[in-house]
Amino acid sequence: MGIVSGIVVYLCIWWVVIFTTLPLWVQRDEGGPEVTAHGAPKDPMLKKKFILTTIISAVIWVGVFICIQSNLIDFRAIAAKMSETDYN
Repeated sequence: MGIVSGIVVYLCIWWVVIFTTLPLWVQRDEGGPEVTAHGAPKDPMLKKKFILTTIISAVIWVGVFICIQSNLIDFRAIAAKMSETDYN
């Protein structure tokens, strides 16, 4: 895996993980001002969630990197088989 493809894979993993961590530890702000939306969180803890997302994404990325480098998942062979298949 090259540097650019590694960064792209990491960013894709990071975006998926951030959307799974955003709902964690959410408490609704019941007594907030009138301009606040009804479902708005009291304290979204975004810094904590970004740090957690970065750590989880790094661990997942290392696993993906190891799978690709050790040829457990051979994307070139998969692409070659797909190009051989006649879809007509």
